[in-house]
Amino acid sequence: MTDIVSAEWVLDRPDVRIVDVRDAWEYDGIGHLPGAVNVPFDAYRADAHEAEGGEGSAGMLPDEGEFEALLGEAGIGVDDHVVAYDDTHGVFAARLLVTLELFGHDPAKLHLLDGDFSAWQLEHETTGEVPEPAPTDYAVDPPAETPLVDADAVSAAAESGDAVIVDTREQWEYEEGHIPGAVRLDWQTLVDDETRGLRPEDDVREILTERGIVPEERIVLYCNTARRISHTYVVLRHLGFEDVAFYEGSLTEWERQGRPLETA
Repeated sequence: MTDIVSAEWVLDRPDVRIVDVRDAWEYDGIGHLPGAVNVPFDAYRADAHEAEGGEGSAGMLPDEGEFEALLGEAGIGVDDHVVAYDDTHGVFAARLLVTLELFGHDPAKLHLLDGDFSAWQLEHETTGEVPEPAPTDYAVDPPAETPLVDADAVSAAAESGDAVIVDTREQWEYEEGHIPGAVRLDWQTLVDDETRGLRPEDDVREILTERGIVPEERIVLYCNTARRISHTYVVLRHLGFEDVAFYEGSLTEWERQGRPLETA
């Protein structure tokens, strides 16, 4: 399953493919990890995902063919180990890893850098040299079963109480309106502002347990456009949670469909 790895882990494995998901101007102008290729965040999110009824929703999964071309141009193969990072505590990088998993990349070969670019450059070398990887013929192969769930499944889970519905947004967003019965876990609560990486595991598990988010339960994650839940999803999978559902449509779709909301 997808895990979170240290800078030392990356340095000890020169064969991994390192992906920087920041904007190109940051990658080129500020520098990047040695050997990292640039796959900007906006490149692997759909501008307008055509949902049922023809209504678009930004931030959803990209077109499969476009994603194949993007990964192929970056020199990433279907069997490669991939480490992704950004400069925002890993939330954008996590979205790439989840996208790779949903398109069939082996989750055991997907890794989120613990910390981000700012944390890395404090202790390790960065470079302005841009690698020229050999293109690959990346082919997506979505698995028969994925963590994706739709609004109907989320609604059923909320009504039956057989899952913990988790809202990963900020408090003001939650108070304005959330899926009925959802508990709030701002994704940033699990991040240490000083290290810019994950808090110590014991602290993370304590935070989760306080909200009823435990490995024995089915967990259903949502936010607004599936970015923030990507980070929480990676954290939970890293901690060994096995039954974690990913509501990609999130509150954007939920509200568009006129489904009920609770306010704090």
